[in-house]
Amino acid sequence: MRVAAIDCGTNSVRLLIADIGDGTLTDVERLNEIVRLGQGVDRTGRLAPEALERTFAKMREYQELIERHGATATRVVATSATRDAANRQDFVTGVRKIFGVEPEVITGAEEAELSFTGATRGLSRLSPETEVARGSLAPYLVVDIGGGSTEFVVGSVHAEGALSVDIGCVRLTERHLRDAGDPPKAEALEAVVADIEAALDRVEAEVPVRKAKTLVGLAGSVTTVSGIAQELPSYDPARIHHSRLSAEQVHEVTRRLLAMTHEERARIPVMHPGRVDVIGAGALILDRIVRRFKFSRVVVSEHDILDGMAWSLARS
Repeated sequence: MRVAAIDCGTNSVRLLIADIGDGTLTDVERLNEIVRLGQGVDRTGRLAPEALERTFAKMREYQELIERHGATATRVVATSATRDAANRQDFVTGVRKIFGVEPEVITGAEEAELSFTGATRGLSRLSPETEVARGSLAPYLVVDIGGGSTEFVVGSVHAEGALSVDIGCVRLTERHLRDAGDPPKAEALEAVVADIEAALDRVEAEVPVRKAKTLVGLAGSVTTVSGIAQELPSYDPARIHHSRLSAEQVHEVTRRLLAMTHEERARIPVMHPGRVDVIGAGALILDRIVRRFKFSRVVVSEHDILDGMAWSLARS
């Protein structure tokens, strides 16, 4: 069965076209474009017209690929920025015109469940000898650091507890770092940390994070930190997927990023141009999670909510 999944987040719009059969998922296309749909949403509460048009333009390209590859089922979801926007109906109407399906503005809990499925299902196919094989280090804490929110899910085979909190790399950058200097001043970084820690207080109160043995990190902030730690000459999903970051590597990369200027970050080989201004906040979220819950390492996954969406289409 060939399916298509489109995830429209605060920072990027992503496409997965995949073949599913015999319990495996095989990529046909996996694309990511930073469109910054959530531009200004934290401040205005609305999706900006120019942000909507950037997003729709990329979606029209995705629809052409879906038709070319002959996917028989399509699912479109939207997450934090669209949940928060007063004019989210403008987004819903535009997406319906492009794809011919109703986009789902999913809740944080639904987003967390899909991300957990996508991130952990692939672990079950690793050989029993590997240290991240399902069961050996379960339960997992799956953390999906997005542009507007971060999802936390604990579970082994299925999610046992989940929470979405409003800390994301775009939201925190716009709130505290946009005019905080280059590199940002210490007091601005302290404000970011305060917001993160307040969110982690909620997480610890509502999700059984302390029972997790393994931290699995998803999304662009985490994968970029992995690429930097590995000193990759270019972004290489094959080397990033299921890579392991020690806590020390997370702390060191975060420290370096926060001390760099915008120009210095832009010269990092694995850095997507659209992530240059928000990677500091994204790395800091990961850093504080590792510190707060005392994980010795992070297992990095390229598979996430898109894969969870694709699996859901195979079951429908």
